Amino acid sequence: MTTRTPSSIKIDKLVLAKVRGFCAGVVRAIEVVEKALELCDGKVYVRHEIIHNRYVVDELRKKGAVFVEELSEVPEGSWLIFSAHGVGPDVVAEAKSRKFKVIDATCPLVTKVHLEAIALAKRGYTIILIGHRDHVETIGTMGEAPEHMVVVGSVAEAEMIAVPTPERVAYLTQTTLSLDDTREIVSALKRRFPALMPPKKDDICYATQNRQNAVKAMVPQADLLLVLGAPNSSNSNRLCEVARAKGVRSHLIERASDIKDEWLAGVKTLGLTSGASAPEILFQEVVSLARSRYGVTNVEELETVVETEHFGLPYEIVKLVKEKGGAS
Repeated sequence: MTTRTPSSIKIDKLVLAKVRGFCAGVVRAIEVVEKALELCDGKVYVRHEIIHNRYVVDELRKKGAVFVEELSEVPEGSWLIFSAHGVGPDVVAEAKSRKFKVIDATCPLVTKVHLEAIALAKRGYTIILIGHRDHVETIGTMGEAPEHMVVVGSVAEAEMIAVPTPERVAYLTQTTLSLDDTREIVSALKRRFPALMPPKKDDICYATQNRQNAVKAMVPQADLLLVLGAPNSSNSNRLCEVARAKGVRSHLIERASDIKDEWLAGVKTLGLTSGASAPEILFQEVVSLARSRYGVTNVEELETVVETEHFGLPYEIVKLVKEKGGAS
């Protein structure tokens, strides 16, 4: 991190969200790439960013991972990892036709949504997918049953959507949405379609919910909230929105060096959290900067929940470990 001299702006207190940073799906995805680099013969390619964080992707690239957006960039027969966000069956089919040796790092919670979409489509339901239509996760989910699905991203869209059979409508959600926004959209859909079928279990992932709830607990005592995360990280952007909805200014930053002094004028208590794909090393960079540049001596962690979730590695990696005679 670039050294910055002490500022005339002084902050009295820094409040940290204790539940922050990597979720179980992100930890798993990173470990998949690291294990693949260790176990696979030849280059290892990753379709899309394995997670939405430039620092993490760059670190994996330094270790040898090759990141691509299109399968046409990958030599036939190569090792290919699908990112944590998931892919549609068209991508799976293309990978098979090009004889790639595929390792699927899709988050199990995203896979759950895919399977729900397939099951509902087979039963003849129109599926309303609540999400951001340009997000890679939504694109992958839509690919499972495009003729049965429609994306809704706002209450206004929910009020206007038309479906062929209103008595056979279900909804699913992108896993990284705002809890409050999603609740409003669902309420609008239920008013229009009384028979609307919900998911068997909430699709918004535990980590997204926990991080948003932590922000809600933090903002009553914060003058400003900083969220560490990538601009294309849906869950990180939602954390900023949660704070703003509660009347607290918020900024999304990728590194400590992004912080601007003008944001902090008049701030006595600064809140800090990080999205589910932001590494702890960058979080601690911000804490160090707050101490050295803004004179923070009072640092408190706010605990709202303890996360114990863990996802096992995909069978492709487990198989490789066994073949190499190691332990997973």
